[in-house]
Amino acid sequence: MDFLSTTFYFIVAIFILVTAHELGHFLTAKLFGMRVDKFYIGFDFYNLRFWKKKIGDTEYGIGVFPLGGYVKIAGMVDESLDTGHHQTAPQPWEFRAKPVWQRLIVLAGGVAMNMLLAAAIFIGMASVFGENRTSVVNPAYVEAGSVYASMGMQTGDRFVAVNDNPVQYWEEVLAPENFAGQTLNYTIIRNDGRKTLQAPADILTRINENQALGMRPLMAPVIDQVLDNQPADKAGLKPGALITAINGKQVHDWTEVVDIISANPGKSISIAWKYLAPPTAGEIIDVSKIREFGTLTVSEVVPASTGKIGIALKQTLVIDHRRLNPADATVYGLEQTWNLTITTIKGFGKILTGQEDFRKSLGGPIKIARIANQSAEQGLSSFLYFLALLSISLAFINILPIPALDGGQFVLNAIEGIIGREIPFQLKMRIQQIGMALLLTLFLFFIINDLINP
Repeated sequence: MDFLSTTFYFIVAIFILVTAHELGHFLTAKLFGMRVDKFYIGFDFYNLRFWKKKIGDTEYGIGVFPLGGYVKIAGMVDESLDTGHHQTAPQPWEFRAKPVWQRLIVLAGGVAMNMLLAAAIFIGMASVFGENRTSVVNPAYVEAGSVYASMGMQTGDRFVAVNDNPVQYWEEVLAPENFAGQTLNYTIIRNDGRKTLQAPADILTRINENQALGMRPLMAPVIDQVLDNQPADKAGLKPGALITAINGKQVHDWTEVVDIISANPGKSISIAWKYLAPPTAGEIIDVSKIREFGTLTVSEVVPASTGKIGIALKQTLVIDHRRLNPADATVYGLEQTWNLTITTIKGFGKILTGQEDFRKSLGGPIKIARIANQSAEQGLSSFLYFLALLSISLAFINILPIPALDGGQFVLNAIEGIIGREIPFQLKMRIQQIGMALLLTLFLFFIINDLINP
């Protein structure tokens, strides 16, 4: 089932991103009167396709191989390596017959559309969901073995600054641009005073190795509901109680409580909890007050065979939520797009300079499929965020001056504009062939790398 869902969400993601990208080329080509022979989502190698239909001069189709797509524009040297047009004089509807500035716009159309898609996703999310900001009043929960634990950070630490810049919200602490900078340090407050902790230069590689950030706002294990006639109810646990320890081991976060209880179905466990009063609707829970003044009780509880005791979580995070009007949502979405674009560029820079491990920081189709599925499992907003981030990454990669990519084609056509004549056809074909071979080699490398470094 996991394989099916992973495949499904990968195909959905690729379908959306490739459609947007190729639509950018298609619309700009049509705008300048170029004939588009094919518009395909997915590759139709060996004429293998799910569907095709010719409308006007263009054949639209969905290829069997869901790893990309293409728009075939008449008179253009592209991934089809078609040489038929070389034998005839340029025709008015052909790519090669158009002014250089029009060709450059067509080549940049796919990248521009991917950026527009990312911006549209962020603007749409801001319009629908508004903006949530989680106060740094909420302390950190640090997972054992995470990069943050290796830095010396502990559960219960509170952030006050990132790179010496004061922060008020967790969104500032975890802003993607922080991880792409040359240095990263956190100033935290602990019981014994203020400390500054330095992140390793390869923090992104370390996070990718763990496949998790390993740090987030702490969700104190305060009980909101106790279900009737369930193990917790029979043991006397009450709504509003703060669970402080299980089997003598201190717990600070709900995940610790869930993990321990679910690991002991049918076995008696000792739950220590403190209690002041039942919670009221809309009340902000003061966990420190319960911890300091609450009455301590220790109860023996036997989880059901399902690994549950019949309790529900109380939301204890301090979160500011605001609705955004269309203007604010647009500004917010554009800022998100800009910040993630800069972060992507800086991140690639760290990889190229050796600060981050190339093999562990970049992913191919298998890793993308896995992340697509994980983000979808976390909810619609998480999947949409992943789509926007991947769209920005696709735009950046395609604009790189590598033969066979949009960026490589852009450079060749720009050179033609500068020198005032067409680059010899055979040279362009050779460059395209080298680019295709390079891309195929990289594609195989990334597949193998995904299997070795999951």
